[in-house]
Amino acid sequence: MFTAAIKHLRDHDPVLRRIIDRGAVPDFAPHTDYYQELTSSIIGQQLSVKAAASINKRFVELFDTFPSPEQILTKNIDELRTAGLSGAKARYVQDLARHIIDGKITFNDFDQMSNEEIARELTRVKGIGEWTAHMFLIFCMGRQDVLPIGDLGIRNGTKTLYGLTSLPTPDQVREIAKQQHWHPYESVASWYVWEALDNAPKKDSPL
Repeated sequence: MFTAAIKHLRDHDPVLRRIIDRGAVPDFAPHTDYYQELTSSIIGQQLSVKAAASINKRFVELFDTFPSPEQILTKNIDELRTAGLSGAKARYVQDLARHIIDGKITFNDFDQMSNEEIARELTRVKGIGEWTAHMFLIFCMGRQDVLPIGDLGIRNGTKTLYGLTSLPTPDQVREIAKQQHWHPYESVASWYVWEALDNAPKKDSPL
């Protein structure tokens, strides 16, 4: 799945070549549980992996299974908060549910849409910003050409790996990616940046 991407990046970016030659291979793969992925992403925002898993488990237990959008709307905000969601996150998961029920988000079309079109559609939902959309495109849809410029891990990793004196801005990250010829495999390049510093994705804004 990543053979062409690895060869391209190894041939064009000597910094990433050193990381690639350590033998690690990207482990993200596409799946189609789009609704569940987005709901869980909202629940887990700004939480540790352990805390997010715990709250997600309690959220599912409210319904005995992962709830449909219709089921989420049968609960009020206070009921959703008993699972550990903040009031804001409870409203966000309900807003996502409404978008799906009303047909404002149609997952069936996503495979034919560009990254920008998908991000634009997702960010209409309260609680989903650019960072969440980028993580969805990479780790749920398996898109290999996404550059998560707002990710703090990518910015920190870029600073260290490319010898910068200060944390790069999103525009500077984009410029380095261009100089190092990451396109069309920006997601894979980003994975190697995270891998190099054991620096998991971390947003630098609430969404």
